[in-house]
Amino acid sequence: MTAANSSTVTSRAKGDSPTPAPAGDHDDAAQKNNDFFWTYTEEPHRTRRLAIIKAHPEITKLCGPEPLTKWVVLGVVSLQVFLAWALHNTPFFSWKFWAVAYVFGATANQNLFLAIHEISHNLAFKSPRANRLIAIFANLPIGIPYSASFRPYHLTHHKSLGVDGLDTDLPTAFEAFVLDSILGKAFFCTFQIFFYALRPMAVYRVPLTKIHFLNIAVQLSFDALLYKYTSINAILYLLLSSFLAGSLHPLAGHFIAEHYVYETVTPSARDPENRIPVPETFSYYGPLNWFTYNVGLHNEHHDFPAVPWTRLHAVRDIAHEFYDDLPRHESWCYAIWRFIWDENVGMTCRVKRKNGGRLVGGGVNWKESEIQA
Repeated sequence: MTAANSSTVTSRAKGDSPTPAPAGDHDDAAQKNNDFFWTYTEEPHRTRRLAIIKAHPEITKLCGPEPLTKWVVLGVVSLQVFLAWALHNTPFFSWKFWAVAYVFGATANQNLFLAIHEISHNLAFKSPRANRLIAIFANLPIGIPYSASFRPYHLTHHKSLGVDGLDTDLPTAFEAFVLDSILGKAFFCTFQIFFYALRPMAVYRVPLTKIHFLNIAVQLSFDALLYKYTSINAILYLLLSSFLAGSLHPLAGHFIAEHYVYETVTPSARDPENRIPVPETFSYYGPLNWFTYNVGLHNEHHDFPAVPWTRLHAVRDIAHEFYDDLPRHESWCYAIWRFIWDENVGMTCRVKRKNGGRLVGGGVNWKESEIQA
């Protein structure tokens, strides 16, 4: 369709590789690498972004903070605090507690996960400091401090999409080996919130900063006050909401739908000799975007991370010729179902690259301006 992906060369497991596999001690490593779709060029979004800006320079006017975000965050945080208070005398092991946590709590906390995602790109306020503070506020009903750590890992995901050892959204080799079965994938989908929380620290660690310590202090203070004036059940409600938000929940489908490669890859595209690009980002344009800051428009978001959630549809409308032919998901629920039951979709169905990208927030010398392009 466009030049955005045309230079990508990919390789899929089953014994094929772009170059002859080395003999001897390297055979096992080569076979392990071949379990993923391996590519040897940069991620496609920067290339497509430049092409879109060249064709539609007016699209850059969509960049910048969205004032509505702070009010949505305030409303959802208030809702969760109210529900935590309302359930503080309700038994934890009761249908009412779990039903409210699944229907309302998980939906609200998934919304807050994605508010923090949105805010990580400085899209709530012009001031970086104000964005860091509202992210800490949005973190409160999640129960565990994570907003400060999420940002550098997520920005590295953008700068280093698919880069092995940098993009912590990628399954580790251990996950791929242990969980690439129906039962393993079902386990992953049920407990994926823990994988997304713990995996980054297993790949690499970012240095702690003052904002990390503030995030921890504010969260622990909030949890202590909630416990003091209500009960432990209020905290359990918030933690259960966070768990269910990243488990078998319709909104959790976005975690898998965004970058796992489904059957849209043809057999000819699996042959590296054909030099056909394998798509590595998928969008979803359905109604669940209403609850999730339009995170379903994921190609558009990766192409223009400085465009806020309220204007991502405008990106697609303006540059529709770049997006109309890209593969997409019609349902996040079906994406989860297919991921678990389809033997052609699994933990290894991700595009990986060995080189390129860079670490964001890995030291003290990086500048705010460097992370927005």
